[in-house]
Amino acid sequence: METRYGASSRGNKPIESAIVLILIMTSMKNFLDKFTSAFPLVVTLCSVLALWHPPLFTWFSGLWITLGLGVIMLGMGITLTAQDFTRIVQMPGWVLPGVILHYTIMPLSGWAIAKLLALPDAYAVGLILVACCPCGTASNVISYLSRANVALSVTLTTFSTILAVVMTPWLTSALAGSRMEINAWGLFVSCLEVVLVPTIAGVLLNRYSPQLTKKATRISPAIAVLVIALIVASVLGAGRTQVLQAGPRLLLGVLMLHVSGFGLGYLFSYWINRSETVARTISIEVGMQNSGLGAQLARAHFPAGSGVDVPSAISALMHCILGSVLAAVWRRRPPQN
Repeated sequence: METRYGASSRGNKPIESAIVLILIMTSMKNFLDKFTSAFPLVVTLCSVLALWHPPLFTWFSGLWITLGLGVIMLGMGITLTAQDFTRIVQMPGWVLPGVILHYTIMPLSGWAIAKLLALPDAYAVGLILVACCPCGTASNVISYLSRANVALSVTLTTFSTILAVVMTPWLTSALAGSRMEINAWGLFVSCLEVVLVPTIAGVLLNRYSPQLTKKATRISPAIAVLVIALIVASVLGAGRTQVLQAGPRLLLGVLMLHVSGFGLGYLFSYWINRSETVARTISIEVGMQNSGLGAQLARAHFPAGSGVDVPSAISALMHCILGSVLAAVWRRRPPQN
């Protein structure tokens, strides 16, 4: 009898192990989902810690930032399929206005705000640079939380990122070239290396190794949150003195930039499409920038300690807070169309 029960107990061990594994995987998935949703809180906490004790994050610099951005772009690429690229044909009335609004409202707002507030040249160039960057990868998370059109959000992020290879260096040079010498070609090459190559690599991985990318997509959003938080904290920590001395003008400038993006993006897109869902999506895509890219480009192509990277770091924190507030408001008000 003991032998029979013992055998039965041993026979249940694989089932028990499988149940435990499933529970662990479910708990891990829940944790990663909550960590991703807490994106603004994570960035804010790391920023505060960086200003309090910079060495906690300043080690994450140079090649680490370049590799980190590459990982984020690779993570975005592995979520993309051919269908994502055909959406521009399927819904041009949504995609084209979104991309056009992004690359007009934000760059022109950055230029106008820098002039209005009479920002010092380094901060003005930094503000214009981040305003000329593509949509932020965090916009997809905010769109989901805001009950917006996530598929449209991903499509806009994708196309604005691809166009950034040309648009970011060209617009930055055109709008800020009179303030500081800008290496447009260097910006172009950096965009190729940091943005386009990893994104294309991710798309190819998704096409030819779907099982691998399916597993990777479970953790890639959380990794993106972590890397963005590290980049922002690193820039803030390294420029702690400049950030604290920047004063209200720079903070006001960054705030005005993102309020302009969210507000005008919503108004113009609603006027064009008469759709609340589309207006919310485009508002988020216009208002949220890839500030990590802006910080990396500033560090790579402007003198160290110049302060050009500071607006990008503040921008990353600002658009996360504003995007989260919008998400909280819109989530309580489901769109009617």
